[in-house]
Parts: sequence; C-alpha cells; structure tokens
Amino acid sequence: MKTKSSLRDFTTASERRQFLEKELNTTLNNIGSFPFTEKQVKNRNIENLIGAAQIPLGIAGPLTLKTNNQKLITAYLPLATTEGALVASASRGCKAINESGGAKVYSELVGQTRGPVFKVNGLDHGQKTIDWINSHLPLISQTAQKTSSHLKLLKVESSLVGRNLFLRFYYDTSDAMGMNMVTIATEGAVKLIEQKTKAELVSVAGNYDLDKKPAYLNFILGRGRKVWAEAVLKKEVVKEVLKTTPEKMAEVVYRKIQIGSAISGSLGFNAHFANGIAAIFAATGQDLAHTVEGSLGITTSEVLKNGDLYFSIYLPALVVGTVGGGTHLPTQSEALKIMGINGPGQTKKFAEIIGSAILALEISLIASQAQGTLAKAHVKLARKGK
Repeated sequence: MKTKSSLRDFTTASERRQFLEKELNTTLNNIGSFPFTEKQVKNRNIENLIGAAQIPLGIAGPLTLKTNNQKLITAYLPLATTEGALVASASRGCKAINESGGAKVYSELVGQTRGPVFKVNGLDHGQKTIDWINSHLPLISQTAQKTSSHLKLLKVESSLVGRNLFLRFYYDTSDAMGMNMVTIATEGAVKLIEQKTKAELVSVAGNYDLDKKPAYLNFILGRGRKVWAEAVLKKEVVKEVLKTTPEKMAEVVYRKIQIGSAISGSLGFNAHFANGIAAIFAATGQDLAHTVEGSLGITTSEVLKNGDLYFSIYLPALVVGTVGGGTHLPTQSEALKIMGINGPGQTKKFAEIIGSAILALEISLIASQAQGTLAKAHVKLARKGK
C-alpha cells in the first residue's frame, strides 16, 4: 500500500491535520474546530482545507443613518479584529453621531471592473480597434452578458500606449462582488474583439482594472461603489462624548489628514479607513484583499459658524457583495443579519452602512488624537492581560 506523503494524497480536513500534526510534531485542535462543513467550502472557498482561523468578533452601535432616498436606518456593526480599542472607538463614534442627529450617507454604483491588455500593430491599429469597440458596444454587451443573467455591462474605457491597448470594462454585478463573474464575461467579450479587430489579447487582467492594488485610477474613477457619509457634530456632543473641541479636531484633520498625507505621498487622505474596512470585511465574508481599495479615500472636517463640527468621509472604491464569496458561511451570514442584510437587493444598503461605520471610526480616532489620549486608550483597552 502506497504511503501518503503529501497534502495532495488526502481527501478530508481531518486527514490533512493529522498529517501535519505528525509532520510538524504539533497539535491543531483549535484550527480543527469550525462551524461550517467541508461540503460548504470545497471547490468554492478553499483548497487543502485543514480548519479555520478564528478572529474575535465584537459589536458596535447602534448607528443611526439616513440614506440618499431619505430612508432612516439603525444598524449594529459587527467588527472582526484582534486590535484592542477598535470596537470601543467605533461605539464612541456611533454615540457622537447619534446624539447629533445621525449620519447622512450617499452612494453611487460605479461597477466592478476587469481590464484586459491587447497587443496591437501600432497606433493606427490601436485606434481602429478602439473605434470598432465604441461603435459595437451593444454587440459586446450582448456577448458579455450571455455568461450570466445577473450581470450588465455598463461601459468600456480605453487607453492606448504604443502597441499596448488597455480596456477597462465596468459591470453591474447585482448583489455579488462579482470578480469571477466579470472575468468570465470579459473573456467572452475579448474573444469577439480579437476576432473582429485582430488585436491580440495578452492578458484578461492587464492591471488596468486595478484589482486589489492601491492606485489613483481607482481613486479618481472609482471601483465597485462610491460612498459619501457626513455628520454635523454638536459642539456640546464633541465636548461631552469626545472630550475635545471642534476646533482641535478640525486642526488635526487639516494638519494630519491633509498636509501629512500630502507630504507622505499617501493614496489615502484619511486616518484609518483600512481598520474598519478590514474588520467588517472579515466579519461578513468579503474578499479581504479588497481592503486595499477600501483604504483609499478622504476625510474632511471644518468648524461651522455656530461652532458645531462638520465631518465627512469619501470612499471612492468600495468593493462589496451580499451574495457569493464567503457571505454564505454560517458566522458571516449571521453577521450580515446583524447589520439588517438578510435578503436580495441590499448591497447598496450594506455599502452605505459601511460608509457610516467608517465615519464613526474616523470621528473617534481624530477626537482621541486631538485630545491626546490615543496611547492611553490602547494601554487601557489593548494591554489587559499582559
């Protein structure tokens, strides 16, 4: 009988764990404890499954927000993180927003992108290819949309550099984040383009889609969804809840967020968008690598004539979905339900809640830095048990 000597020889998670335990002389009891079945994730979410890496899950809120259709929402925020003080900070931000009348949030669908690169014979061939694409968009759309009934091609943008033609396809993927969906659709479209124009496809992903990479193209044009959120914090609330003043917070935003980010060459003019994005993504089964796009964005603040504080955030590239990916997993599905996401057609609402959560986290962190208590808070909340 052949001895099993590599992970490929095993068919179950328990067998792989036992192999690793023997190979590494260790125990993997905690990794082997998880709430989903192997059938739920096999050939869908993971290969060579051995278990699960668990992250502590906390809850912040509730947070009151009004969407651009004037619908009032009250939402709790599930945050999966190992960073002490993050959930407490989010809760404080929520309290300040709620006591000031709530947040206002707007969102806009940009579309999921895929950006293939073609090799052309020269500028003439490249421009003729672009002209053919622009004059045959209905045919290209029909070809792409044959691959999925949940997908719609919104537009195609182009950029010609020497013998390199880059296209950026934008799709409405309904409730799905849709990266696999748009890749399959784009493969169908580019075959048609190759056939009709003789442009040669080099890669269906030519880095012009800017998937999971920091770039100003996503900052300027957007990707997934754009989200804006704002709150007017009453000066009394800033003093009583945030323990500082509107003037001090506005100065931190100016000197830290605007000037500090500029001299650093940062792609994100914000305090810590990535913290909230990563924590919500992990809790709700999003693709964690899209935290890169979620970390882009701008925080602004100014003191109003009556002494209250205007505070706003802008997320230009929030890539999320409420179906597909890891959203079907038991704990992630429950986390979505905590946020009030429990049916079709709610991805827009999900994105708007995330935007409001980022607003709450930015408010609390900027207040802590204005107050001079950032280190103190982490000592108090993140070092217990040491």
